[in-house]
Amino acid sequence: MTKGKRFLSVIAACAMATTTLVSSGIAAHADNVLTIATDLPLQGAPAAANNDTNSAIELYLKSINYTVGKYTVQLKKYDDATAAAGSWDPAQCASNAQAHVANTGEVAVMGTYNSGCAKIIVPVLNQDPSGPMLMVSHANTNVGLTQPYGPGEPAKYYPTGKRNYARVCINDNMQGSAAAQFAYSKGIKYVYVMNDTQTYGQGVAASFTAAAKKLGMKVLSSGPNGQGWDAKQTSYKALFTKIKPLHPQLIYFGGIFDNNGGQLVKDKTAVLGDNNHGPRIMVPDGFEGYPEFLKLKGAQDSWMTFPGLSADLLVAKYPKGPAAKFLSDFQAAYGHAPISAYSIYGVAAVQVILAAIAKSDGSRASVTSQVFSGAGIQIPASTSILGREITISTKTGDTDAKDLTILTVTDNREVTLQSWSAK
Repeated sequence: MTKGKRFLSVIAACAMATTTLVSSGIAAHADNVLTIATDLPLQGAPAAANNDTNSAIELYLKSINYTVGKYTVQLKKYDDATAAAGSWDPAQCASNAQAHVANTGEVAVMGTYNSGCAKIIVPVLNQDPSGPMLMVSHANTNVGLTQPYGPGEPAKYYPTGKRNYARVCINDNMQGSAAAQFAYSKGIKYVYVMNDTQTYGQGVAASFTAAAKKLGMKVLSSGPNGQGWDAKQTSYKALFTKIKPLHPQLIYFGGIFDNNGGQLVKDKTAVLGDNNHGPRIMVPDGFEGYPEFLKLKGAQDSWMTFPGLSADLLVAKYPKGPAAKFLSDFQAAYGHAPISAYSIYGVAAVQVILAAIAKSDGSRASVTSQVFSGAGIQIPASTSILGREITISTKTGDTDAKDLTILTVTDNREVTLQSWSAK
């Protein structure tokens, strides 16, 4: 994705960032106070889920008394969305990247939510004169961020030759493939694949397409990542009218709901019928955690993948694990359950950051090196918010997990169907 727009000033970026100090008595030991940041879209359709992620992280930091090792931690929240975009914005991501580097108190970033935004921020943090500066994502799934995929990937995100990016969720090679495997297991033979033309959407659509063909399904769309949809279109009825004679059993929407996904679902339903009287819709995690999507008639009985374990599965699989208590505490503190399971994975990403801080000398370079050298980072099952050990590869920054959840939409809410082991 091209950045296109010029960087905003560092001053403007810092002004737009929201700071939350989550520790008292900070001034008493200023040398031992470190800032971790979140970088998430806090405007538009994804705002509610990402605000929950920030709330979950604040709740977790409170539970550990804002301390890790000899350090006190504080949280600074950045918004990488704009009102005009209603979602993440490339120029704002670029501006935030400069602001992270300029804020000398920061040592690591939890984020981003969108892979395209990460591809803008990671190289800037990688070239930080006092770094590289660590970023750990709970939600980025694009393969090229950590492994060979597109041209020059992943080396072009690490100009210094040193890694500074990790994640606690699986990537789209696994997510798209698992979605195709599940669909095939349900008897689907004819599929039509679409993508929103962005980094994430094209990647997950390509993975789904390749896996579907390998399984022997007939892919009715053309190209490696299927039919692109223009987020600025006011109607997709003509597109679905062209698809109708192909008689697909399943339409896969590779992309994010922010990119006019609501209109896409409405027009699919109008032309091809709902999920019980026409082809079923299947979506990746780019549609997960959006109340607007869940309320749509055309979303009912759709299939969805989440690249991790849903809250239901975390509690069922690890009934005595930290997640069950944490979810109860979240409900008590905020009056509702987290909208998305990504809130829990946000805490998991913070646990990786804090483990690195505890082993470090407090500098950016040292925090990052704890993740990518020596024994790396392992969060034991006894303390991991996910209830199982979290291990980060010192070579790629990827997690060793293969957890994935298949969900459906029932009565305007996400319902877990089953876990699925990604391959």
